[in-house]
Amino acid sequence: MDKKTMDDVKSFARENWENVIRDIGRLVAVNSVRTEARPGMPFGPGPAKALELGLEIAAELGLDAVNCENMIGYAQVGRGEDCLATITHLDVVPSAGWKEDPFTIRRKEGFIIGRGVLDDKGPSVLCLYALKYLKDRGIELRYPVRALLGADEESKMQDLEYYLAKYPAPLFCFSPDANFPLCNGEKGIFHARVISTLPLDKVADIRGGVAPNVIPGSAQAWLRHEGELESTQEVCAEKEGELWHLTAKGLGGHACHPEQANNAIALLVDYILDKDLLRGQEKEFFLGLRRLHCDYYGKGIGAQARDDMFEPLTIIGGEIGLEDGHIFQSVDSRYPTTSSGDKLMALLEKNWEGLARVVKTGDSVPFYMSLDNPAIQACIQAYNAVTGEGAKPYTIGGGTYARHFPNAVSFGPEHPERPAPDFAGPIHGVDEAACEDWMREALEIYILALLELEKLDY
Repeated sequence: MDKKTMDDVKSFARENWENVIRDIGRLVAVNSVRTEARPGMPFGPGPAKALELGLEIAAELGLDAVNCENMIGYAQVGRGEDCLATITHLDVVPSAGWKEDPFTIRRKEGFIIGRGVLDDKGPSVLCLYALKYLKDRGIELRYPVRALLGADEESKMQDLEYYLAKYPAPLFCFSPDANFPLCNGEKGIFHARVISTLPLDKVADIRGGVAPNVIPGSAQAWLRHEGELESTQEVCAEKEGELWHLTAKGLGGHACHPEQANNAIALLVDYILDKDLLRGQEKEFFLGLRRLHCDYYGKGIGAQARDDMFEPLTIIGGEIGLEDGHIFQSVDSRYPTTSSGDKLMALLEKNWEGLARVVKTGDSVPFYMSLDNPAIQACIQAYNAVTGEGAKPYTIGGGTYARHFPNAVSFGPEHPERPAPDFAGPIHGVDEAACEDWMREALEIYILALLELEKLDY
């Protein structure tokens, strides 16, 4: 990575930065949460519109742009399918509790704010501009480079299932949908639904959460109770006719980083139990909820697990509500190699034995790539060349597209170790924000990584 190339990459990033911000803003303006499928729109109108716009931006940058039946799309420089690739996504999680419109990008004190600026519309634009660099500079490519743009990462990843059934997997792929410096392994991801089987008495309604993999920042319940109730710092109690309306306020966040959040469902459950508002089996079911929510590392249900490659197991409840008169609670666990989906199922069933049924809705085992892989070394060297940090790869609890490819890693652009202002929210949270300097640095890293990856034999 010679100085001349480094200087040229920095110059490109600086000269194109305002256009990068403009194009991120264009994508943020599209509410691309998955909804019901429509003809020609397998994930609903929002993801389809975002994909169309992403490919329009790619074409404006002079890249070849292909829409694959609105399931997924890609931009490419160079010819052929035996390619290197990046993969990002243009769908987003739902937004609730934002101080301002989540679909209007804002710039504040060196940060941009908007749903998707970090996860994953901002990184999508960075990848498109990295390909623009290769095209504009006339780089002689041993392998074509493809920027894949997904539309269903936050839900079921059916976009990627479609792509890998239709196209060969890239020779190597990195996904800018995690933290820097580089992630060479991801925990297993287990999803389930706990559904009560008991008749309800005191609980008239309960609601909280927006998605199974999002820690809710608010939750509500309506209870039958004849006495008086007082509000606390975390739960507001208001009388509405014959019911008490309870509203818990926590701090939302991503399921893979529970230590950064404060689950509002846990606050609501604790209030209800501490006030002794339930009886019989209804109370027993809520005690099961308390055991689930009392510890992000599974202590309450005996699910603790760790190994030498990953951080300890985490487990959260993301959505709660009523369905056909029965309470349901979603469960999201990120587990190391010493646990499994089967173990978690058994523990959940034991926790609510006789009170609920547990339905497994997803399970993806952990994956890990050796640090000796030359492509991993090329990427981490590009990162260190730009930052001067001497950083080393790590493993995560999040789930990215990388786990579905035979030769892939997740690669930035987040920096949770760097201090950020209070107004800058996390991915999946309120006021999701990205630092412009760090994002511009990421663009430089991605360009240099692609240049180095082109030199390898696969």
